[in-house]
Amino acid sequence: MLKKKDKYIVAVVGATGAVGKEMVTVLEERNFPVEKLRLFASERSEGKIINFHQRGVTVEILTEKVFDGIDIALFSAGGDRSLQYAPIAAKAGCVVIDNSSAWRMDPATPLVVPEVNPQDLKWHKGIIANPNCSTIQMVVALKPIHDAAKIKRVVVTTFQSVSGTGSKAMDELFHQTADILNFRDVKPVVYPHQIAFNCLPQIDKFMDDGYTKEEIKMVNETKKIMNDDSIRVTATTVRVPVFRAHSESINIETEKKITANEVRALLSKAPGIIVYDAPEKGVYPLPVFAAGKDEVYVGRIREDHTIDNGINMWIAADNLRKGAALNAVQIAE
Repeated sequence: MLKKKDKYIVAVVGATGAVGKEMVTVLEERNFPVEKLRLFASERSEGKIINFHQRGVTVEILTEKVFDGIDIALFSAGGDRSLQYAPIAAKAGCVVIDNSSAWRMDPATPLVVPEVNPQDLKWHKGIIANPNCSTIQMVVALKPIHDAAKIKRVVVTTFQSVSGTGSKAMDELFHQTADILNFRDVKPVVYPHQIAFNCLPQIDKFMDDGYTKEEIKMVNETKKIMNDDSIRVTATTVRVPVFRAHSESINIETEKKITANEVRALLSKAPGIIVYDAPEKGVYPLPVFAAGKDEVYVGRIREDHTIDNGINMWIAADNLRKGAALNAVQIAE
């Protein structure tokens, strides 16, 4: 267990990626008590300079020997590197907060969203998993409803921005859009099909049952974070031509009756949520509005009249912040 100190030596592993850069930004914006910041990436990024509190920090090569003396390491370097380096870091006395999927379903590793299950941090053994971006924003909105009326079933369709794939995907959307507007041929590289002016009903690989790995992540992670295996979740995840911030359409069935107004009142008091719900005035969550913000925006709250106890809602949140970097820093806090 990490000893409480005034300031900590903090590392960001995968510091030059989209999420890694956002982690550095969030650490600075929230004035996390950093005594020294160390940045790690692959060999091709060695020597790059990233600014932190108006000082340049040089990116180092990640090796097995770098973790001595580091208190907290925020990992966003992919599952393979997390599997290799996180146990080494933990053995060196460092607390690892890992953004990949490598440790999320490990029974010995807590999977944490601070607004939902902070109590699970108490039993970590050196590694803490940061959930999937689409799961994080959903469970923030689900938790108050579950506490009040017990959720039986969730049907979610996601509309996920390209930044969830990384910087190369953002570049691909930009260049494809320019190519189409200039009547040039489009050549998909990051995605299997054109993403500009299109929607792709595939995120990650397809499994034998026809679901994608992203959809299965949402099912399994929701149950673990909410500490309730009885919640039935089914998901369809879609990549859309948006640069930043994920949106989700969520249908919820509860055991107890709860009205739309009661849901609005609950969510208005819940941490990390802004109820943005006046559709008659054109007020509802939009990814362009959620981008760069910390909160999960919830709107289009209405009762589902096809079942006894049903609620529909639409949510949007910044996948690089609450869906990744911010949640990791909140765990560290």
